[in-house]
Amino acid sequence: MAREFDEKDFAILRKLAPEYSGVLCPGSGHEFHSILPPVSNHIAEDGEDFAERVGRLSDEEWGYLTDQILSGREDLGCMPEEDIETVLVRIRQAVSEEAAGRVERLYHLSGCGML
Repeated sequence: MAREFDEKDFAILRKLAPEYSGVLCPGSGHEFHSILPPVSNHIAEDGEDFAERVGRLSDEEWGYLTDQILSGREDLGCMPEEDIETVLVRIRQAVSEEAAGRVERLYHLSGCGML
């Protein structure tokens, strides 16, 4: 489900990619509908760069992103497995093991076409 970004979303995006000031995804040319996939797929240089970027987020921001993921408003389906693992580590640290497990199941179910 596509969403329109609010100020909180843009603040997180600016924290993850301060060098990027556009509102369009650099890979697709469409407006952002999720935060993490464009950073993973188009802005971060590699997995290490992605890990450094997501490490900038606070526990509160991870709680917000986790809620967005679990509600279907933040779609991780197109992200590479390596970056999903990084996201899961951060969710385990900032939110909970249970939340990370739910996100992991959701990612795998969406990848299998079950959602």
